[in-house]
Amino acid sequence: MTLETEVQAYLRQLRSVRQVSPHTLDAYRRDLRKVGAFCAARELQDWSALQASHVRQLIAEQHRQGQSSRSLARLLSSLRGLYRHLNAEGTCRHDPTVGITPPRREKRLPKVLDTDRAMQLLDGAVEDDFIALRDQAMLELFYSSGLRLSELVGLDLPQLDLSEGLVRVNGKGGKVRVVPVGRKAREALRAWMAQRSLANPRDDALFISRKGTRLGERAVQLRVGRAGAQELGQHLHPHMLRHSFASHMLESSQDLRAVQELLGHADIGTTQIYTHLDFQHLSKVYDQAHPRARRSAKNRDQEE
Repeated sequence: MTLETEVQAYLRQLRSVRQVSPHTLDAYRRDLRKVGAFCAARELQDWSALQASHVRQLIAEQHRQGQSSRSLARLLSSLRGLYRHLNAEGTCRHDPTVGITPPRREKRLPKVLDTDRAMQLLDGAVEDDFIALRDQAMLELFYSSGLRLSELVGLDLPQLDLSEGLVRVNGKGGKVRVVPVGRKAREALRAWMAQRSLANPRDDALFISRKGTRLGERAVQLRVGRAGAQELGQHLHPHMLRHSFASHMLESSQDLRAVQELLGHADIGTTQIYTHLDFQHLSKVYDQAHPRARRSAKNRDQEE
């Protein structure tokens, strides 16, 4: 079997067994193509020939070419996954990625809207037409329930229970979770669904175009971006609304486990990034409110 044949077999397993998203699958494919090109340039004929020294060389080359630490970490993760598959299939008996880590990167905190900016985005006047009511419903649902972009565009009518204020979400890896839908979001969704029925929907998709077809991810990104530019004068993307939901929930509740469940994170370590955001908020409040903090800041200004 060729290098590419075994990669394709691994990708098929990811798609059919693990049910990874198309976006993740494309990322794995790109990463493993880089490794395959590296092997071909060195005349490594099969995956058993790739050694740890080769992997270190590959990472160093990619780093010199400007690849970020995050991209290199994902490449290593893709390669580790491939070798787990090859070992399970009996094709290889080693894993050349063991003990190899990418260059350390600075932890970047996600960008969020503060509560005032979130209210500014959502509380403006909404025109009584198809596009405006649909976009308002999408924005409200993103912020109300912390949905991923793929989760929102994949929603069908039966997944939404407005009387109970719940939505059943198909998350990553086929995992299903049920999350609350807030009052404002329910109001916006009811107004939208009255308009939706006039567009001759082609299926049960919750969010559709004027032609009755399901909205795709790119279309939603563009509409959210337009709302950010018009209402806030800034760049806005769907994940920023998810980040804002998580940060505001944690700030109010201090319940990390609950936020983890609402977001659908498999690992609580992923959710913990929002504790850093919360600490930043608390630090800012302290600096503004504490007498000693104010005085020391004033003194620093005088010294400068």
